[in-house]
Amino acid sequence: MSYLKQKKNWIFDMDGTLTVANHDFEAIKRELNLPLETDILTSLSKLTKEEADKKHIHLNQIELKIAKSSVPSPGSFELLRNIKTQTNQMGILTRNSFSNSIETLKAAGLIDYFDPNFIFCRERAIPKPNPEGIFRLMDLWKASPKETVMIGDYVYDLDAGRAAGVETIYIDPDGKFPFKDSATHCVRQLDEILNL
Repeated sequence: MSYLKQKKNWIFDMDGTLTVANHDFEAIKRELNLPLETDILTSLSKLTKEEADKKHIHLNQIELKIAKSSVPSPGSFELLRNIKTQTNQMGILTRNSFSNSIETLKAAGLIDYFDPNFIFCRERAIPKPNPEGIFRLMDLWKASPKETVMIGDYVYDLDAGRAAGVETIYIDPDGKFPFKDSATHCVRQLDEILNL
């Protein structure tokens, strides 16, 4: 039985998974004057509300610029088209903001595949690696973990999936897979999932 038939509920990371990775996180941290050794959202969560609000506005501006130049990752249309033909649910779990997620999907030509109600971003769920967004999507879909999969390009995606009890697919175009211990399957591009 093909993987496509086994899984009814598909949750995707966005940047670097559905779209080609073009965030330079180190440069963003420098521009926001944040420590380089900690991820951006964790650093922002440790600031005073006033300071965090200011930096969130700046972060949104930086990410909007990146969103507008987004391109779909190789194999994304093939996979999404195939998932769409079955009776499946598709959602997104991203650490990006909601408005920039919509801009990213528009720029990449992927917006028609996703219901905005199923796009969970940093305003709608505790950011990955916390699994809250996956639990909330499964709740909306009345879905079981057995029929659900989380797909992403970073350890946070895989850790969130494992914490939610779902299988994980790790995408790494370079084929190096440094976080493969946290993944159920590893692929270099999304359409390889069709042959799992």
